Amino acid sequence: MAVRSDPGGLVFGFAPMRKRELIDTARIEDGATLELYTHAGHFMVMMGRNELMSTRMRFSEEQLADLAIDQLGRDDARILIGGFGLGFTYRAAAARLGPKAQIVVAEICEAIIAWARGPMAALTGNGLSDPRLDLRICDVAALIDDAVDGTAAKFDAILLDVDNGPDGIAREANNRIYSRTGLARARDALKPGGILAVWSAAPDPSFRTRLRDTGLTVTEWKVRSRPGNKGAHHLIWFAHKT
Repeated sequence: MAVRSDPGGLVFGFAPMRKRELIDTARIEDGATLELYTHAGHFMVMMGRNELMSTRMRFSEEQLADLAIDQLGRDDARILIGGFGLGFTYRAAAARLGPKAQIVVAEICEAIIAWARGPMAALTGNGLSDPRLDLRICDVAALIDDAVDGTAAKFDAILLDVDNGPDGIAREANNRIYSRTGLARARDALKPGGILAVWSAAPDPSFRTRLRDTGLTVTEWKVRSRPGNKGAHHLIWFAHKT
């Protein structure tokens, strides 16, 4: 979820830019207010003046799933995706995984799913009716805890894109996920050979150190926000459990 400032304003000598149209507003529990806009055929989710996610910028979110599945080397995995967003990571995973896979998606904001079923239904397609999907309206940390505590099966991969990176920008409680304790819980929720993948808009050396402190083998991949080597540079950490 790349944060970009919204410059607004006019371009001198040209007609005024077409304004964005506000579709709906939602508040995350204990967190920020989100606004869904449409502009020039695209959708975007804003938090204040920051653009959290957009249909223009999708490639790195798709790579979060594609690269993780490449590294798993199997199509029958049980994976957990933290954050549905605009659904790019989920749809990329669904396209790659086979009929025996299970895709658990945790989305804290119920309105995000309502938007997917409503104004963005053409983008979502019939993905939310996929029998492999287990969609939960909850904190992803709760599902990690269930796997650690033995009340749910462990995961082959956990893919996290719930903030702009390893910082609770949307919801302060998310900081727990990126702490040493939270990362250790994620490690323990993985099967042997499992992968924890975390999306970020920018590098974070201290987070990389915390990942390594959990005993996971960490690699960083730089990816672009748009196909064809275009758009902003984003980063994905892949932490492997031996």
